[in-house]
Amino acid sequence: MKTRVLLLFLALVVITGVALAASRKVTLDVQNMTCAVCPITVKKALERIAGVQQVTVDYPSKTATVQFDDTVATADKLTEATKAAGYPSTVKGNGK
Repeated sequence: MKTRVLLLFLALVVITGVALAASRKVTLDVQNMTCAVCPITVKKALERIAGVQQVTVDYPSKTATVQFDDTVATADKLTEATKAAGYPSTVKGNGK
């Protein structure tokens, strides 16, 4: 009986934890992208951040759109990653 209660409790904790995780999307204005290879470098830098789920870099508009788990990653971590790669960025807009 105690084992069943414990298993039920653990299942609820896991389910609740997953429910709290939220996917967030931000668009970054990226500086210093001057050639067709730059978006590849920006994308790789962003993909290295834990929690990042999807990255799309648009060279003509100089933006990067990032879908990420906001319980693991933050917009600040994303902008730090692009800056470290030589492409400073700022958050243009965000949503869920």
